[in-house]
Amino acid sequence: MHRGYQNITPANNKVLKKLWDDTRYNQHRTNILFAEGRIDNAAPKTYMHLHLKLKKLQMEEERLATVERDNRILLHKMSHVMRTKGTVDNHIDNKYIHKSLNKIKRQREL
Repeated sequence: MHRGYQNITPANNKVLKKLWDDTRYNQHRTNILFAEGRIDNAAPKTYMHLHLKLKKLQMEEERLATVERDNRILLHKMSHVMRTKGTVDNHIDNKYIHKSLNKIKRQREL
């Protein structure tokens, strides 16, 4: 059995060299049997702070709160108009004094 063995590297004792080569080959075959793939086929990690977008939710809540507040103010104004006679309040009764911007200049010219 060891007489027909052709070792690749030189050795003084062919029997021991065959034993060592067989041991190394069996270890190699065992390693091959239990080998696992090195390619990562798993899905990438999902980070919740990238999907949840808390700032966007906060901005949306603030916008909705502003709309609700404006609606409440408008409703209050409309109910006030409905309760009262609903007159136009765009004129001020004799509280505005007309004054000219160039009144002093005209007086100097006279």
